[in-house]
This record gives sequence, structure tokens and C-alpha cells, in this order.
Amino acid sequence: MSKLVKIIISALGGVIILIAVGVWYAASTVDPVQLTKLLSSSVKTATGRDLKITGPVSLSFFPGISVSAEGLSLSNASWGSDSEMLTLKRIDLNIKTLPLLSKRIEIGSVKLTGLEVFLQKNGAGKANWDFSAEASGGSPAANNNSVSSPASDNLISMDSVSIADARIQYQNPSNAISSYQIGRLSLTDSGDKTVVSLSMKVQDQALELSGKTGSLSRLLKQWNVSSAQFPVDLNLTMNGKSMMMKGELSKNPKTPPMINLSLNSKAFDWPVLGVSPNHPPRAVSGDKSVLVVHQVQKPQPKYLFSNESIPFDLLPQAKGEIVINIGELNLPKRKPIENLQASLQLNGSVIDIPNLRFGMGKGSAGLQIKLSELDTSTPVLTAKGVTKDLTLENLLARLDPGSKVSGGSMKMAFDVKTSGSSFHQMASNSSGKIQLSINQARMGTNFLNDAGDFVVTLLDSMNPLRKKTTETVLECAVAYLPINNGQINIAKSVGIETDKLDAALAGYINLKTEAINLTIDPQEKSGLTTGLDLTGMVKMGGTLTNPKAGINQAGVVNSAVSIGLGFLTGGASILAENARSMTSKSHPCRDALHPWSDIYPGAE
Repeated sequence: MSKLVKIIISALGGVIILIAVGVWYAASTVDPVQLTKLLSSSVKTATGRDLKITGPVSLSFFPGISVSAEGLSLSNASWGSDSEMLTLKRIDLNIKTLPLLSKRIEIGSVKLTGLEVFLQKNGAGKANWDFSAEASGGSPAANNNSVSSPASDNLISMDSVSIADARIQYQNPSNAISSYQIGRLSLTDSGDKTVVSLSMKVQDQALELSGKTGSLSRLLKQWNVSSAQFPVDLNLTMNGKSMMMKGELSKNPKTPPMINLSLNSKAFDWPVLGVSPNHPPRAVSGDKSVLVVHQVQKPQPKYLFSNESIPFDLLPQAKGEIVINIGELNLPKRKPIENLQASLQLNGSVIDIPNLRFGMGKGSAGLQIKLSELDTSTPVLTAKGVTKDLTLENLLARLDPGSKVSGGSMKMAFDVKTSGSSFHQMASNSSGKIQLSINQARMGTNFLNDAGDFVVTLLDSMNPLRKKTTETVLECAVAYLPINNGQINIAKSVGIETDKLDAALAGYINLKTEAINLTIDPQEKSGLTTGLDLTGMVKMGGTLTNPKAGINQAGVVNSAVSIGLGFLTGGASILAENARSMTSKSHPCRDALHPWSDIYPGAE
């Protein structure tokens, strides 16, 4: 017998023996009970949660080792509204044979059917998917050891993942619940690539994702262990409109990931998130049904600017650049934004957008936005910008679909810096300047009865005969708002002129307490107020959410309201007090306007 034949026979014999040993090892060491205990113990160590398997568990060894289990559940956080964070009708695993000889478990494929996930954040901002405090008994040392242990790689390798008929529900700290349905998700490794296919619904919006990325399993294995390159070539489709996402993610050990990505689309729809008012989420269990139907009534907010924490922790802590180019961004039930272009420059705890541009009709806007110190409790935001050739009509068409405004050439410039972890903190700590001017607009008297917008409702309310007419003609409006450490001081720097009435505003708004102290100097036009004693002031106090005024002369109040001087801010009326002559303000808009270059260099 030749040497070559001996080698071939020896090799074939070795392979047969190796397969036999693998099957023997699997049959003798991995039975359903042992596997259930192994999985439950591993999950308990890694997450601090209990994994239960109530249905049958089956094993087969030919042609490969396959494991199936039914009725799985993962316990929720101790403070969670439901006892279970995750339930699963069925899981099918295909386990590779050879790695078992090295006491490693590598998954060839995994298929999940009937997955239900309930995600939740409590009032303190704690998320039920944060396992760090519960894993390994909450011991930091144990957690560190588990991260560095080689055993943690045993269950990472998966060549193929398939999910069918899944539902994810998320409850925010205000108890509002949003729902996401996944019809199909497939991730299949093919060499050094992963083929991605996703079909799902987000609040009744059809979403499709397809394409290729780098190997997901390889990325998970190499993350923080060795250098990893992860190319991305995906096509995202929302309601039939597509966006191409191309680029690369790279990761070196113990350093932030590097992201270089471009997002390009001729037309794309802005996704509508949150709870759909027409289709409230259905619960997936009896306990959750009680949770959805009997939601806690949200208390009246103390501040107009929310004091709830902004989830800055969800922003990527990475380096690199994300370039966005969208020809037409469609807004829900509103006119689209055109030619949206931006470059997000990522540098760890800093996200810088040095040039964000977009169009509205014939007008355009250019903004510079920078978020820094994201790794602290009080991130810093700086923002400046200027608009060109915008109109009030075009702006409101994108803010209020029922707007009845025509014309209104407008210009706006701002330069503001602030810090904080909520909108209220940011308003309280803000400093800078804002200026807005509007000229020649026509508006329906009651076009924003339901919107409550401060500036536009102010303009609408200045019509002295607004209860008897259907239209207000705004000749001009100027608002110059300097902000110093959360206080807006208005020194006759807000002026309004309509075809019926002129007015100038003075006073202050304290954004820390949201206290208001404003006076309005009205000046009648065209003899409309003949016979009414309007030689006086309108004064407002209280707060942004509950404006109030002390009333000394009810007759002046009634006269002022009857000609339309009572305007809404946050849903309450401004009342008149202490009438006195103030007729020297003949050009409120002209006198209120400051040089544009004082707000934004080059804005002239």
C-alpha cells in the first residue's frame, strides 16, 4: 500500500473517530436538563435575572446537534410593572459539534418565534434592560471578572439569527407606551459579511432594511479584544421611500469606535414615534393589559419647559463623521423640508454639527450646533443660526397643518449657549441673543386656537376686532430677546404693528422660575377705540404655565379685552392694570429692531 493511500485512510479514520467522540461527548454531557441548567445559570450570572423554560426541551444529534425549547421567559427588574421582561414561544438552536470538544458552545443558527419584549424606564431614569447592578449579585468586582473571562465568549458565535412574529413595547417614565412589530428579521453570516433582512412596523409605518454589513459575530468577538473593521452597505425603506447608508465602523481595543457613515436619499419620511392615538398598543399578557388600560394620570407639569431628563446617554460615544444629504424630508401631514444637509462630527463626548442647512420653499436656514461634555451630568449646548428669505406662511405650514397664514417675510438669528440635563435646566442656564422680524402677513383670526404658540398667538390676539372679523393684517413684528443666565430682559424690544393697533412690550421672563413680569403699551389706530379709555398699560404676572395679574380697575380690563388686548400665553389671558398714558411709541417695530450683526456676524 502506497504512502499516499495510508495517509488518506488515516485521515478519514481520524475524522470518523473525531465525529464519534464529538457525538459521544454531546450525548453524555449535554442532555436537556443539563442544558436548561447551563443556560439558566449562565443567564443568572450575566444578568442577575431568572431564565425559566416551562415547555419541552428536545435534542437531536443527526445530522447535527439541534436544541429546541418552548415557553421561555426572563424575569423583569424588581421595580418593573410586569413580572417578566421577555417571553418567547419557541427557540431552535443548531450547535456546532467540534467546538464542544473544547468545552465551547458555538451556535450555527438560532430561530426565535413569538418573541415578546417589554422595555421600561422608571421615574428615576433606570432602565429594566440595564443588568449591570443585578449581574453577579451586583458586585462590581464580579462584573469586571465576567467581562475579562474567556468563558464569556462561549455563547457569542452565531452564524445565523432569525426572528419571526416579534413585538417590542416600550414604556417611558410618563407611562406612555409605544409598540413595534417585527414580522421578519434575518441575520446570516456569509464569509466576512452578514446579510441583513428586516421587515417591521413602527406605529403603522412600514419599514424595510436590507443589505450587507461586516460579520456581526466576528465584530462581537473582536470588540475590545482586537482591531475590527465593520463595513456597512444598507438600504432603509420607510413607506416606500429609500435611504442608502454606506460607510464603515472600526474598533480598536479600549478606544471609542470610529464611525464614518453617509446617509443619502432623494426623498424620505420623518418617522413618527411614540404612541399612536388611533391604535393604542395591545398588551401581550394579562398583567400588561392592566398596565396599558389603567395608566397613571400624568400630573400637571410644574414648568412649561419639561424637567424630565433628556436621554443624552443614548447618543453615540464615538469618533468619526456622519454625513446626511436628503433631498426632501417629508414631515407627517405637513409640507416637506428640502435639501437637508448636515455633517455630524463625533469626538467622544462631543457632537459637533458645524453646518446644518435646509430649505423651506424659497427660503433657507443655516445652523451651527455643538453638544459637549456628554460624559458629565450637565452637557453643554451651543447653537447659532440665521435664516434667509423665509416666510411665516412656509414656516407655519411645517409646524401647523391647519395654518391659515399668507405672506409674512421673516428673518431670524440666534446665538445661545446653555447646559443641563433637562429642557428646564437648559432654559434656566441659557445665555445669548435671539431676534425675529416679520413683515406683511395676513392670518385668520382664530387659526391657532388649538396650537398655543406664543409668538403667533400674540400676533393674532392684537386684532382689536378679532371676535368680529375673520382676518388680521400684520404690518410688522420684531422681537429682540437678550438672555442672561436664564432671564430674558425686554426693554421695549418687542414691537407689533397691525392695521388696527400698535403695541410695545417691556419687562422680563425668568426662565429659572418661569416667572413673568411684562407690560404692554397699546396705541390705537384708525379711530377704532374712540370712546374707550386705552391710555394705559396691560400687565401680566404669574408664570408661563399659569399667568396672573392683579386687577385694580375692572372697567379698564373689560375695555382692553373687548378690543382684543387679552392674548393667550400658555392658555391664560393677560389682564389690564393701572391705566396710564403711554403714547410716545410711534414705531414699535423700528425701535425694537437691533443690528443683525450683533446677534449673528454677517447676518446683515
